[in-house]
Amino acid sequence: PVQLKHHTRPRRTSAKLLDSVRTACRLRHLSYHTERSYVGWIRRYCLFHRDENGAPRHPAELRPADVEQFLSHLAEERNVAASTQNQAKHALLFLYDAVLKQPLPRMNLVSARRPKRLPVVLSQGDTQRLLDALSGVPWLVCALLYGGGLRVNEALRLRIKDVEFDTGQLVVREGKGATDRVTVLPKVVLEPLRTHLAIVRTGFERRMRSSGPAVSLPDALGVKYPNAGLEWPWQYVFPSRQLSADPRTGEILLHHLSASSIQKSVRSGARRAQITKPVSPHVLRHSFATHMLERGADIRTVQELLGHKDIRTTMIYTHVLNTNSLGVTSPLDRLQT
Repeated sequence: PVQLKHHTRPRRTSAKLLDSVRTACRLRHLSYHTERSYVGWIRRYCLFHRDENGAPRHPAELRPADVEQFLSHLAEERNVAASTQNQAKHALLFLYDAVLKQPLPRMNLVSARRPKRLPVVLSQGDTQRLLDALSGVPWLVCALLYGGGLRVNEALRLRIKDVEFDTGQLVVREGKGATDRVTVLPKVVLEPLRTHLAIVRTGFERRMRSSGPAVSLPDALGVKYPNAGLEWPWQYVFPSRQLSADPRTGEILLHHLSASSIQKSVRSGARRAQITKPVSPHVLRHSFATHMLERGADIRTVQELLGHKDIRTTMIYTHVLNTNSLGVTSPLDRLQT
């Protein structure tokens, strides 16, 4: 196997290496979530390989076999999911390629096979009971997840300018894969959403009168348009009640509501609705796609609304339709006739 460059002088893992990883991520405009994930896996990788004194070894001292050993450890001893193992693999490929400039021989790093699992989908009755068990902002967020096929973070990152009441559309900015798309704004939520935004605007105007902090902005938009964070169109539809520091700059800003609060509300609502399936906010997106197909929607249209790059990703919902799409009668039913 191709070996990495071996340094005669041992180098130790330090904050400087992780800072280099962060810089490389930001130069490539990777999301903060990806940056945090990569830094975490690279730190674990260095701590996994220690020298005779117990100190973490620098990645430049390690070889491809050491990378394979770490990934095998995750799968065989830690028993992590295939997606988690692949995430760690991509972090290490990024480290050696973009930071250390010592690309790994990719032929030795086989991606773990992800099991083909069917998505959890609620029936229309269960969906109605779940929404009935929610109220306030959690209901409004979940109504958008189910009504527009949004991911939970896509809903929480919506800004005022992304809600088009006149055309009945939602503009999803920088969804998965850093792509934009347009989806439907359900008529049912129009009035509740207007009422909610009136409350948000009152808080925004109060904050501006007291010279409160600006809202967080994507990438370097705040540098190009310094006042954008103080303008109404850029405010979040679902702002957090508390201010927090930007994880990259440390600046105190207003961020959107956290996904964990919606996840907790959905779990509590599912218990109250006595739904036996494992329910998360993402299940509402799965249910949106499945129910659209059940009602005869074109699969290409559903693909576009969901933002899938590959039609095969959308086709998985054809396997969980609540109707008997195969037209098959069970032989047991035939015995009863």
